[in-house]
Amino acid sequence: MTSAINLVYVGTYSEPIVFGTGQTLHGKGRGIYANRFDPQIGALYPQCVTEGVRNSSYIAFDPTKRFLFCVNEYKEYEGRPSGAVSAFKVNQSTGELTYLNSRASYGTDPCHLKVDATGNYLAVANFASGSVCVLPIGEDGFLGEAVQVIQHEGSSLDAKRQAGPHAHAVEFDKANRFLFVPDLGLDKVMIYEFDEKTGLLTPNARQPWVTTAPGSGPRQLAMSPDGNFAYLINELNSTLTAYRYNNADGSLNALNTLSTLPATYAELSTCAEVQVTPDGKFLYGSNRGHDSLAIFAIDSNTGQISLVGHESTRGKIPRNFDISKCGRFLAVANQDSNNIVMFGLDPSNGHLTLTGSEISVGTPICVRFI
Repeated sequence: MTSAINLVYVGTYSEPIVFGTGQTLHGKGRGIYANRFDPQIGALYPQCVTEGVRNSSYIAFDPTKRFLFCVNEYKEYEGRPSGAVSAFKVNQSTGELTYLNSRASYGTDPCHLKVDATGNYLAVANFASGSVCVLPIGEDGFLGEAVQVIQHEGSSLDAKRQAGPHAHAVEFDKANRFLFVPDLGLDKVMIYEFDEKTGLLTPNARQPWVTTAPGSGPRQLAMSPDGNFAYLINELNSTLTAYRYNNADGSLNALNTLSTLPATYAELSTCAEVQVTPDGKFLYGSNRGHDSLAIFAIDSNTGQISLVGHESTRGKIPRNFDISKCGRFLAVANQDSNNIVMFGLDPSNGHLTLTGSEISVGTPICVRFI
């Protein structure tokens, strides 16, 4: 029997897409890329490509890592205003993906997805239409029809970017009881109670949402490994907010907010990805424009964050990054320079250093270790 190998998958834009800014990006990717990862030296080696996957801008795995799911970020699917979600079976020995099926996301430009802890349901954030959708996952990895679609309503300060709702991410808490949906258009993080038996969402009775600063544009949220804190990256005003999380009632209470940019930087920049190290000691956020990763230390007692510094991503527009499960390496996907850059991560101080490994991928949007 062939043993599993360490793999890093990359989702890409494969065709033109119009962003909320009005900018059109011409995708250069061929689909979903699988790369072999050497955890001894932090190196990536191209393995294979699953071609023909349209705009696979975000990918996620089920808990067993047998199945890979991706959003297909576009505005029309099967004749309706919708994007799609696609399912694949993972060959952990070769990296090859076998296509299973696709389903409508019931909203346009789906941009983020997560599988719940049971592996039975998948939540999707539809950015352009501002909705969240839940799809069932069969034991064979095939996706069923949506069990629920919730449409957000409202607007906020920025007349161009926040004229309507823009759900940007989905994140389950560690107990699998609540789902957080940062909505860039509303300046809110919506909080839903999640029924893992039915996949249904209901607004959290204790706190249906938490409001962010006007014009901040909340984008993504990451939980601490112990589940006691949450960290929100705000795209439009380039900040990170730390929250204390109440596991009992699903509520968030803000602790502190810091800029992701150097104090002397005055040019245009927006945030994208946020992640916490596996040991819960450090937090990273990506700056698109400054083209860096902001590094923060996390106080283990209070959950508050403090700035450690910034590291250039050695590329343009760091759309996404991922931290290896061992916590010693970090891979950055630079969207506009078409490269994945590998860094070593020092667990004692959070600093990043180049490993010397870099690969070329057309418009890389999401990178994930398996």
